[in-house]
Formats: sequence, structure tokens, C-alpha cells
Amino acid sequence: MDLQPRSASRHRSPAPRPALLAVPFALITLVTTADVLAPPDVHLGPLLVAAPAVTASFAGPRVTAAIGAVAVLAQVFVAAVRSSVTDLNHTSQIIALILISVFVTLFAHLREVHERELVQLRWVAEAAQKVVLRPLRERLGPLRLASVYLAAEADAQIGGDLYAAARTAHGTRLIIGDVRGKGLEAVGDAALVLGAFRAAAHQESDLPSLVTYLERAVAPDLANSPTPDDETGGEAFITAALLDVPDHEQALHLVSCGHPPPLLLRGNRVVSLDIDHPAPPLGLADLTDGQLTSQGFPFEPGDIVLLYTDGVLEARDEAGRFYPLAQRAAAWRGVGPNDLLRHLREDLLAHTATRTLGDDAAMVAIERLPPPSSQP
Repeated sequence: MDLQPRSASRHRSPAPRPALLAVPFALITLVTTADVLAPPDVHLGPLLVAAPAVTASFAGPRVTAAIGAVAVLAQVFVAAVRSSVTDLNHTSQIIALILISVFVTLFAHLREVHERELVQLRWVAEAAQKVVLRPLRERLGPLRLASVYLAAEADAQIGGDLYAAARTAHGTRLIIGDVRGKGLEAVGDAALVLGAFRAAAHQESDLPSLVTYLERAVAPDLANSPTPDDETGGEAFITAALLDVPDHEQALHLVSCGHPPPLLLRGNRVVSLDIDHPAPPLGLADLTDGQLTSQGFPFEPGDIVLLYTDGVLEARDEAGRFYPLAQRAAAWRGVGPNDLLRHLREDLLAHTATRTLGDDAAMVAIERLPPPSSQP
């Protein structure tokens, strides 16, 4: 089950609230009254320009133009009451107010166009993310799964966090990873990894062979991918953890390609599944000549394995402290992977100062179910 936040609407922004519209009308009423009652040598009419200017900050061009027109009519009324509309001073004020109203109306139009573009970009980004990250099935063999993806609050930026699961003849294979960087380049690299994983997960006999296949599939593309540090010699790469969970063996096999270690939750204990000989991130295999190996860990019925990306660990509170994932997971007292991820998602957002993350974060929880014969 995917615990995803609802997407923002791709349609136009909502109309301004009546309470906001009351502000420019109140300004017009206040300035008009004060100007009519002011001494002959005091002219407050120029202050009417504040009404359309304030309106342009929260409303569209039509509402802004309407408020501007009301302000001009108020200025004409003041001129007629105090002297004459054709008076040079009042005529200048009326002309200036008309010009400024037109200017701020144009500004409101440009702002509305820009907002629509941002909404459309965000919608496209979210749609692309959903295509790349297909929802995980809640049940795969003897496993129950849940996942959550938390996007960082950045305009039209989607990250390269990725996860997927595939059934094989003997069990279930999973991958979680994190592409260096953000934006469409990162999404493209994530899609490349996921496509290669889905194509080879059923074919390769073991995890080291699968990792070798992924490396060969993505390395040429990563070599040509721009990175934020191109000018300083930075390289593109993808950290990943791959798991093989046999159906009829109470264990899991793990290969870590520079990725944070999974956590095993068993009762009230949390154990970090650290690999003795980790592999380099995908795209950097040429930096080592070591032989790829997988490492086995016990995975018994009732156990939950938590996979995550570094966006979870790097979330900071107001004091700059990182999120203590293992500690918070150990304090959880719920049941099942869905409940675990709901708890961690809310706790992670509450940990941050603004309930937003500095980087995208993904989590996948996998629970091994008891054999059918032992289930109540």
C-alpha cells in the first residue's frame, strides 16, 4: 500500500476570500472620507492607489481592475465634492491613479500566469513521479508491504528516490535507491534503474548478478548525466539496496550499493542490517575491483524490515539535529507495516521545524507473515 499525499489541484487557484477583499474596500472608504473632511490644502487622494496595489498581491487581474475602477470613481467623487473634476490637481491625481491601476492589473495578470505555470509544472512532476514509482502491491507471497514517498517542498522539483518489488519463481526481490541530484535528470535516471530492475529481476539467478546487470545498464547514461558539481569534477551515481526474500526460507539476502542499511524490527528491538562488504554506488563500479557478494540475515514471521533513503536521516529539527530513525522506530508500538509508516511519516514531519523536508524521502516496510497453517 502506498501512503502518498494527495496531489495539488492542477486547476486555477481559488478565488480570494471575502475577508481579503474587504481590505481594499475599507481603504477606499477610509481615504475617501478622510479626504472629503480634510482641510482644503490637504490632499489624501493619492493614498487611494494602495487599494489596487494591495489587491494585486492576492487577487487576479479582473478583481484588481475592478478595485482600481472603484478607486478612480472615489477619486472623481472627492474631486467633485471638494472643487471640480477639471481642477488641475484632481485631474492629475485621477490620471495617475488610472495609470497605476492599469500597471498593477498587468502585474496581477503576469503573477496569475506564473502561478498557473507552476501548478502545471508541479502536476506534471507528480504525474511523472507516479509513473516512475508504480504503487507496490500490499501482498507479495508471504510478505506484506507498505511504502511512503515524501517530496521536498521545492517548486517543480521531483527527486530521484526510487523503490520497486518483483516476484520471482522463488521469492520476492526489492530495490530502494536514491539518485544524486533533483529534477527531471534525477527522475530519468531513477526510471532507468527501475526499468532495468523490472526487466532483470526475474532473469538473474542471484543478487550480485542483478547488481552487475544494473551497473551495466545505467553506467553509460550516468556518465553523460550533468550533476550539480560538474564544474568541480563531480560524478553522477545512484545509491541502492537490493533484497532477495525467499518464500520458504526465514531469511533475506542483501546487497548494499552505498545505501543506508535497512532496519530490522523484531519485537521491541531494532537491528541495523549492516553489510560487511558493501558495493559502491551504481555508476561507480569502476572505482573498485572487489567481488560483489550478498549477505544473509534472519527474517522471521512477524519481523518487519524498514528500507529508507537518506532524506529521512537528514531531516533536521530547529536545533539542527538529524532525525533519529532507529530510536523512533524502536518506540513504535503498532501493528503492521502500514501503521509503522503512518507513525514514522507523522513523526518525521513533526521533527522538522516547518513540517517540510530538505530532500525527498522514501520508506518501504516489509513484514514476513506466518505460514498459512499457523495463522489464526
